[in-house]
Amino acid sequence: MDLATLMFVSYRAMDERVQRAMREAGYDVTVAQSRLAQRIADEGSRLTELADRAQVTKQTASLLVAALEREGLVERVPDPSDGRARLIRMSARGREAATQAMHVVIAVEQEWTEHLGPELAGQLREGLMKLREITDPYA
Repeated sequence: MDLATLMFVSYRAMDERVQRAMREAGYDVTVAQSRLAQRIADEGSRLTELADRAQVTKQTASLLVAALEREGLVERVPDPSDGRARLIRMSARGREAATQAMHVVIAVEQEWTEHLGPELAGQLREGLMKLREITDPYA
């Protein structure tokens, strides 16, 4: 099996665990919505930035943000650098959801480290961080 597929299988397993935990906690969010929400900067992001980072159209990003807004997870606020523009940022409920999701991620990573052993897990993280230098345009 090729390396990219192996990475995707592990990513998907993590994603499914997080999504299930979020549903169980009462957050009604789709995979697409959560992937977009993960890309919201702490200080807020413009819709065009989110669309670019999520690699979706502006129209799709707008629909995803609207759904997240209905769930009370994000809010639109004036952009202090441009009074005509709006920023999308996490609401208090959205920050709580992100914290809860991070707890699941940490737990899964701990399971993986126990399975691989600390040395191999560290090497995997180191290798992926190195690979990110040539694969992540936002790094």
